[in-house]
Amino acid sequence: MPNEKNLLRTDLQLPEIPVQITPALQQLTSALGIPRDVLASDTEIAYAWKDLPRELSTIPKKLRGELIARMCVAVSVGLFDGAINYTWNATILHLRERMRSFGLPVIASTLQQDFEEKHLLELQDSELIGLALKLGLISEDGFFFLDQCRDTRNNFSVAHPVIGKINDREFTVFLNRCIRYALAEQAFPKGVDVGSFIGAVKGARFIGPQLDFLVQRLRETHDAQRQLLIGSIHGIYCDPATSEPCRLNALDICLRCYDILTNAVKAVLVDRHSEYVAKGDESRRIASQTFFEKLGALSLLTESERHGIISSAVHLLWNVHQGMNNFYNEPPFAQRLLFLSEQEAIPETIQQEYVEVVTGCRIGNGWGASWAAVPHYDKMIRSFSPREISIMINLPRGTGLVSRRIQGDSSCRKRFGEALRLIEKSSVVASLHHDYDTYTKL
Repeated sequence: MPNEKNLLRTDLQLPEIPVQITPALQQLTSALGIPRDVLASDTEIAYAWKDLPRELSTIPKKLRGELIARMCVAVSVGLFDGAINYTWNATILHLRERMRSFGLPVIASTLQQDFEEKHLLELQDSELIGLALKLGLISEDGFFFLDQCRDTRNNFSVAHPVIGKINDREFTVFLNRCIRYALAEQAFPKGVDVGSFIGAVKGARFIGPQLDFLVQRLRETHDAQRQLLIGSIHGIYCDPATSEPCRLNALDICLRCYDILTNAVKAVLVDRHSEYVAKGDESRRIASQTFFEKLGALSLLTESERHGIISSAVHLLWNVHQGMNNFYNEPPFAQRLLFLSEQEAIPETIQQEYVEVVTGCRIGNGWGASWAAVPHYDKMIRSFSPREISIMINLPRGTGLVSRRIQGDSSCRKRFGEALRLIEKSSVVASLHHDYDTYTKL
C-alpha cells in the first residue's frame, strides 16, 4: 500500500528558495523603515512554496507559461497579492482561449448576436465567467468558486487598492480553485455550427454515418446550444412546407438525443408548442402534437391535449374495428394506442371510452378477434389503473355494444373472462370481487 510520502509526490519539482531571500526581505524592510510583517512571514512563504508543486502539477505543461512563472517568483518573496493577480490573469486568458476553441461564430449563433474577437476582449471578467457557464465551458460549481476568486482578486491583489492581506492558506485555496475550475485539463463541450447543422437536417434523408455524426455533435455541445438546436429542429418538423425526409431527419435526431434533454430544453419545446396553440396555427399544432407523441413525451403537454390525442386514437381504433377487414386492419391502430398509453396515465375524462374500446376490441365479435392485435390489448389491460379495472368489470351491466356482446354472445363472454384474468384479483376493489370471480371462471 502506498505510504503518505508517495501519495504526495508530484512530477513537478521546484527548486528550494535561495537562503539569501529571507535575510534580504528583512534588510529591505529595515532600509525602508517599515515593519517586516508588511510582507508574508518566512513561515507563510515556506508553506506556500511547499504547496505549489502539488497544485501546479495538475496544470497541463502547455499552460505553465510566463504568468505562472511570475506567480511562483511572487510567492517566493511573499508577494501573495501579486501572485493572486498573475494567477487570475492566467485564468482569464485561458477562459478566452477556450471560447476561441469553442468557436466565436458558434457563440454568436448561441447568443443570437454578433460575437467577434473584439467582443470577447471587451468582456468584463464577471461577464466572461458568466458566458463560460452558459456555454458549458465551466460548471455551476466552477462559476460559483471562480466568481469568489474574482472578488478576492479585486480586493486583495495588486490589481486594485487592497482592503487587507491574505495568508499562505488563503492563497493556496485561491490557486487551487483557479486551477481546478479553469486551468486543469478537462473535457469541454464542442460548439456546433448551427447553420451547417440545420442545413444538414433540411437536406437529403440521413444515411447512418451522417446521423451518428450529428447526434454525437449534439450530445457533445452545451445545454444552451442544445436548446437552440432542438428548438429549431422542432420548428422544422412542424413547418407545413418541410418535406417528409427532412421531417424524418428532425425526428431521428431528437429520438436519439431525448435521454439527454434537460428540463430547460423540454421547456423550449413546450413553449413553442404553446405558441402554436395560442396563435391558432392548427397545422403546426397538430404536427407538434405528433412530434411529442413520437418522442414519447406526451406528459409534457396539458391534460386537455392528452385527452384529445388519446380520444382520437380510441375513436380511430373503434372505427377500424367496426369496419371491413378489421381483423387485418386493427394491429397498427392498437399498437399506436398502446404506445400512447405507455407514455402517461390515461386522463380520467377519456378512461370510460378507452376501457370500453380496448375491451371491446379484445373480445371481438361472433366471428372472433384480431389475434395479431390481441397482444397489444393484453398489455393495455394488464396496465389498467384501479379505476379502469372497475370500469371494465362493470361493462356487462351497461347498454352499449360491448355490453351487449358480453351479455348475448358466449364466445365474447368467454374472451371477456380471458381478458379479465390478465388482472390480479388483488387489484380489484372488494365490492367487485364477486363479479370478477363470476367472469374469470367462465
